[in-house]
Amino acid sequence: MSATQSIVDVSQSVPSLEQTRQVKVFNRLLAVTRIAVGWIFLWSFLDKAFGLRFATEPADAWIAGGSPAFGWLEFGVTGPLAPMFQAMAGSTVVDVLYMGGMLGMGLALILGIGLRVNAVLGTVMVVMMWAGSLLPETNPFMTYHLLYGLLFVLFAVGAAGHTWGLGRRWEQLPIVQRAPWLK
Repeated sequence: MSATQSIVDVSQSVPSLEQTRQVKVFNRLLAVTRIAVGWIFLWSFLDKAFGLRFATEPADAWIAGGSPAFGWLEFGVTGPLAPMFQAMAGSTVVDVLYMGGMLGMGLALILGIGLRVNAVLGTVMVVMMWAGSLLPETNPFMTYHLLYGLLFVLFAVGAAGHTWGLGRRWEQLPIVQRAPWLK
């Protein structure tokens, strides 16, 4: 046997019925996780935009003139970067970027489209939120922010939008065909 030959010719192997079933179950679990995480971000947008009385009172809603990012930036950040984040509190630009990020991540994940873009921009956003809470009380490093970033990447590389999402249709659009990074 030469160095270029393989003991098993993988190109000729056919997945077993059990392997096919496992892939289907995995894809469905990935889709459910994608939709659930998307709902977390979409709900955050909706509550902060309209003051649905969960985390945001109507008087503090974005549509009532409230600053959606103010509370966390002013009172929720900790650690060595806190002064930098606190200086952003009340900024209209920060509020628009924050709300756009929450809405964009929520819709992309629920619909299963633009998951590559979400993997990059969403991860940047949650890593910034992680940086605002450096040295968390319950764990010196790992927080749900980093877990979200890992999930965003998993959703993109796992084509999670193909199952129970619009990912396949999205990928067939001419603009996405010309710019595959939009997948």
